[in-house]
Amino acid sequence: MVSSYPVQFDVDFPARSLDRLTTAFRIIVAIPILILLGALTNDTVQGDHHTTFTLASGAGLLFVPLLLMLLFRQKYPRWWFDWNINVLRFSNRVTAYLALLDDHYPSTDEEQSVHLDFAYPDARQLSRWLPLVKWFLAIPHYVVLLFLWIGALVAVIIAWFAILFTGRYPQNLFRFVVGVLRWSNRVTGYAFLLVTDQYPPFRLG
Repeated sequence: MVSSYPVQFDVDFPARSLDRLTTAFRIIVAIPILILLGALTNDTVQGDHHTTFTLASGAGLLFVPLLLMLLFRQKYPRWWFDWNINVLRFSNRVTAYLALLDDHYPSTDEEQSVHLDFAYPDARQLSRWLPLVKWFLAIPHYVVLLFLWIGALVAVIIAWFAILFTGRYPQNLFRFVVGVLRWSNRVTGYAFLLVTDQYPPFRLG
């Protein structure tokens, strides 16, 4: 992780043969951890019988309360930061497992081979008004990421066959899928976790 961007992400390349059996049935094996992740990311809060509203992003990350706190109090509560970074780390471990980047079952708390880090922000150094439009400013990234994720899906399918026959994840495909995850995490950190005002770069590395 040599980038200077505040959101750092990387996955260790497995220097060993990956488990072919769990790779072959990865979708089935991952069902329990996907249920757990789904429970964490169920972010809809029920009001009366006519209304519902959402306090978090689709990844279970606290977003709206954080935006309001930065806007009106210029504070970033530490426990909200800890919640967000740990949910995102767990989500990335599950994603890496589904993408066949690691054959260790995703841990709810241990880092394993998936590394995500960003510093606790000083809210006084963040723009008070920019959080209102960060999600909008990131639209070009959403468009690029749509195509990148299609490419990543194709790469994972190719890697699935490669692992079944050779036990190895092709290095170039591995770097590409990790790069897409890195790009996604940078955009999430900027637009939804609001940990930096630095616009994400348009690059995988």
